[in-house]
Amino acid sequence: MAAVPKRTNKGTPPMRTEPLERKLAAILYADVAGYSRLTGEDEEGTHRALRAYLDVITVGIESHRGRVVHYAGDAVLADFATVSDSLSCAVDVQRHLKDCNQDLPDDRKVQFRIGINLGEVIVDQDEIYGDGVNVAARLESLAEPGGICISESVRTAIGKKLPLSYGFMGEQEVKNIAEPVRAYWVRQGLDEVTERPSPEAGAISLAGKPSIAVLPFNNISGDPEQDYFSDGLTEDIITLLAAWRSFPVIARNSTFAYKNQSPDVRQVANDLGARYVLEGSVRKAGNRVRISAQLIDGSTGNHLWADRYDRELEDVFAVQDEITTNIVAAVEPEMSKAEILAVTRKRPENLNSWELYLRGLANMPSYGRYRTETKQLFEKSIEADPTFADAYTALALCYSADVYAQYADYVDGAATMFDLAKKATAIDSRNFRIYLVLCMAHIWKGDLKHAVEAGRKAVELNPSSPEAYEVLALALTHSGEPEEAEGYGQMCLKLSPLDPKLHNYYFQLVQATLGQRRFEEAYVHLEKCLSARPHDVSYLGFKTILLGHMGRKEEARVCLDEYLSKRGIKTADDYRKIFVLNSVQTELNLDGLRKAGWEV
Repeated sequence: MAAVPKRTNKGTPPMRTEPLERKLAAILYADVAGYSRLTGEDEEGTHRALRAYLDVITVGIESHRGRVVHYAGDAVLADFATVSDSLSCAVDVQRHLKDCNQDLPDDRKVQFRIGINLGEVIVDQDEIYGDGVNVAARLESLAEPGGICISESVRTAIGKKLPLSYGFMGEQEVKNIAEPVRAYWVRQGLDEVTERPSPEAGAISLAGKPSIAVLPFNNISGDPEQDYFSDGLTEDIITLLAAWRSFPVIARNSTFAYKNQSPDVRQVANDLGARYVLEGSVRKAGNRVRISAQLIDGSTGNHLWADRYDRELEDVFAVQDEITTNIVAAVEPEMSKAEILAVTRKRPENLNSWELYLRGLANMPSYGRYRTETKQLFEKSIEADPTFADAYTALALCYSADVYAQYADYVDGAATMFDLAKKATAIDSRNFRIYLVLCMAHIWKGDLKHAVEAGRKAVELNPSSPEAYEVLALALTHSGEPEEAEGYGQMCLKLSPLDPKLHNYYFQLVQATLGQRRFEEAYVHLEKCLSARPHDVSYLGFKTILLGHMGRKEEARVCLDEYLSKRGIKTADDYRKIFVLNSVQTELNLDGLRKAGWEV
């Protein structure tokens, strides 16, 4: 048997005055399933088998560049420099142990459970301590006999480096760990015969998605007591980025291991398995704070985005919330833009589910010309990975665009959207895009009360998404709350002032100010919409309505003739059928059209 390190007492370490040494490590914890039963039935035989099996595990750890920290009865604790080594070791060990058990009756098989976590640990001589170790031990208890359970930090870091598949087990409440642990089971190969249950609702398919690591923002104020602000800002950014559900976000415990360091960003990306890295700094002087942030491509070290924010610190938490929201609202679209650019260079036949989805997104600005192709891309994305919730919501929004452009009627379009939203909810009920879909589906159905509820839920789940505020503003306007809608329209512009879809956000202001009878202001907003899309028939209709309300009859009449011709409507009932069902604005719009010269 391989040399067994001396067993240690894991009691409280002696108090020391020097700073504790910490490191980021992949921690493996293994324990025998049903050990008490086995020893009760055959104490000596079980002990001999355990020694032989521990020998297999020790050799496996050492051959994968790991270190046995200690043994404790039937359990083993080990650490590794990389998650790849730790997970490869776990898979190889379980395969060897399966061979050892092959000829034994089921009730005499010695089966280990293995848990792996990536996190920060305290190093004390040859021992390691801390939540990083505790989480690994709790993950082990969640694994099946002969199985492997890993944390989300491991799953994100490992990406597609190993030929394995994974199942999301949901958020697990475990003993002595304050926050729920997001856990994954590992299928160890194509020869695996034992399947875990289907992933629980709430699973997020990685679908080949790249991840982002948010490094602790550096406090460069010269005052260590200001760390609370920079740390809080970092944690809030991690939380809000995760709300987008677009890119897996490396866990805080992993990225905070780099606090007070100046690591090479490319090395960080390699260590954590992240494609993108967000870093920044905070400088506080008196009652002012300056925050800088940069988004970096971890593979090249190139900067993709950078910005600086100067604020008065009248309310420190309000400033923290505002800056967090602004940074996240800017960063997520930049990553999407970089991914879309990369995927357009790949051959179509080589695209995975995530890449097919990105191709579809790239078509959306020109959806009218690429309707069929765009839908097919999202359908192929779903076919490639039926657990990818974003592909369902994107396809649903295509049907919403069809209704808006009158390619589909309200009832059929809404029914399809509800069906796709239901499928997405079964996969990831916390995905805010589901509520974008539900909000629009309820609007097309004319159920404005539930549309507002869905819009508010979208904003609640992702308060940094301009699209969430956009659909909520639309629902509020049509349900008779244009003042509140106007505020959310302004929020869209604030969050994404350079958005290619800026005309959509201005259109919310058009409708909200029209609803308040502020026709001149509405017309100013509409001019911005028309400068982006001069041939949009809906914008032409609102131009006619506003010109009519403002008494500009000659201009209004010219616009009216063109609008009626393009829309193909002849009566007031025709208009009611093509406008939002049950909208409080319908009669106000018809009044404007009449003032423009429509004799209905």
